[in-house]
Amino acid sequence: MALKKSSEIISIGCAVTESAANTFTQQQIDLQLNPLDQEVFVVLAVNSDLSSPDVVAGTSTRCQASISTTSRTAVGDLRNSNVLTFAQNDIRMGPGSIEGVPFHRNASETPPSDLPYLAIIATNDFFLQVVGTANTSAKTFSAKLYGYRAKADAATYAALTQSELLSAN
Repeated sequence: MALKKSSEIISIGCAVTESAANTFTQQQIDLQLNPLDQEVFVVLAVNSDLSSPDVVAGTSTRCQASISTTSRTAVGDLRNSNVLTFAQNDIRMGPGSIEGVPFHRNASETPPSDLPYLAIIATNDFFLQVVGTANTSAKTFSAKLYGYRAKADAATYAALTQSELLSAN
């Protein structure tokens, strides 16, 4: 794969808030890549923060979020090839209970190896998704992506773009 680094490391902060409580909401983040120069964004690391679900007596609540390279119709997880990271927070309660048990699940912030990068975004944007279940207020998912711009040769750019577009759900 032929990539030529064309910038220093860049951090991109972003966030999405549900349009209403328990409503799937997606935010598109424009990377302002130049497709004429076959520019891509090489993702080195991702940090994320997800709101906690609300405590509702006798009701289990949840908040889920993901970051993907293509638009999605639901929050994804790491089984989906277009998902970079996901997070899920739960509060589990039995019927009539007033005390819940919290659970937190998320993708590793950085892989436990010496990979040269996490992903390559070849199209011009990426997407944040968030949705809550049984909450009384809208939830927010914020993230920071670290990476750099690079120029790909024609064959690499075509393969990366085609692969990314075919991974859409």
